[in-house]
Amino acid sequence: METVFITGSAGFIGFYVAKALLEQGYAVVGYDNLNDYYDISLKRMRINILERYGRFVFYEADICDMDGLEKAANAYSIDYVIHLAAQAGVRYSLTCPEKYIETNIVGTFHILELCRRHQIGYLMYASSSSVYGEAEEEKLRVDLKTDAPVSLYAATKKSDEVLVHTYCKNFGINGLGMRFFTVYGPLGRPDMAYWKFADKILCDEPIEVFNYGKQYRDFTYIDDLVDGVLGLFSYFKKLKKKGAYEIYNIGSGNPVELMTFIETIEEVIGKEARKVMCEKRIGDVEKTYADITEIQRVCAFYTKTHIKEGLERFYNWYREYNRKDA
Repeated sequence: METVFITGSAGFIGFYVAKALLEQGYAVVGYDNLNDYYDISLKRMRINILERYGRFVFYEADICDMDGLEKAANAYSIDYVIHLAAQAGVRYSLTCPEKYIETNIVGTFHILELCRRHQIGYLMYASSSSVYGEAEEEKLRVDLKTDAPVSLYAATKKSDEVLVHTYCKNFGINGLGMRFFTVYGPLGRPDMAYWKFADKILCDEPIEVFNYGKQYRDFTYIDDLVDGVLGLFSYFKKLKKKGAYEIYNIGSGNPVELMTFIETIEEVIGKEARKVMCEKRIGDVEKTYADITEIQRVCAFYTKTHIKEGLERFYNWYREYNRKDA
C-alpha cells in the first residue's frame, strides 16, 4: 500500500484531497498545526471525518517544526508528498507578513529538506493564480512571466515555485506545482467571499463590493479541483525521470464577474444583499482566467459544476452547519 504525506490536511483543499486518496485505497499521513486563522472547530470536524478511515493517521504539528516532520517521516515509509499547508489570504498578508514568510517560504523549505533527507522522490505542492499578478493577457497560461506579484501572499507562492524548481534540479526530486484558482464549496473557508457574503446577507448586514463589482474570478468548485489534483497525481507518479519539474493551472476556465457572482448568491439564498460599492483593494487583481490547456494535455480534466449548482451545494451545507452550531 502506497503512503501519501499531506500537509495542511485539516484545511479546505487538504481535507478533500486526503479523503479522495483514502477512498482510492492509499494510506494518508495528515499533518497540520490547526492554527486559529479561522475557526479551529471546522478544522477538527474535517480531521474527525478523515479519522473514520482506518488508513489515516494525523500529526498536529507545524511544518516549521523539523522535529515534528522527522517524527512523521521516521514512523512511516512515505512514497509521495502533497504539500498544501500555507498561510492563506491576500488581505491578512498586509497586516501579518511575518506569518507568510515563516509558513509559506520557510515551511516549504522544511518540506523540501524532508524530501531530500528521506529520499522522497515525488512532491506535489500548491501554488496560486495570484502569482500572475496583473497580467496583460486575458487567459493566464503557465508559460507567462510571473515576476510581478501584487501581494505578499503572491510573492511567497512565487518563492515556493522557485525553491521547488531549485531542489528538483539539484537533488533529483520530481516536483509538480498546482496553481489553484478561486476554490469554493462545502466545508470551505469562512474568510472567503462567498461565505462572508452568505453571513452578511442572512444577518441583513451590508457587503462591500470592491472595484465597484468590475472584477472577475475563475471560481472553481472543490470537487472539480480535486479531480484535477487526482488526475495530475496519477500522471505524476508515473514519471521515471529524476529532477522533473512541471506546473499546471487548476481552474474552471470560465471567469465570472463579481456582480454576477453576488446575484447568484442572492438567488440561491432568496434574499437581496445590501451592497456598498468600494474602490479596488490593495493586493487585488482585476481578473483571473485559467488557461487549462496544459492540464488537459496530461489528464482528462474538465470542470462539471456550474457556479449556481456549486453555490447551492455550499449553501445547503452551510445551513446545516450553522444549525448544528446554534
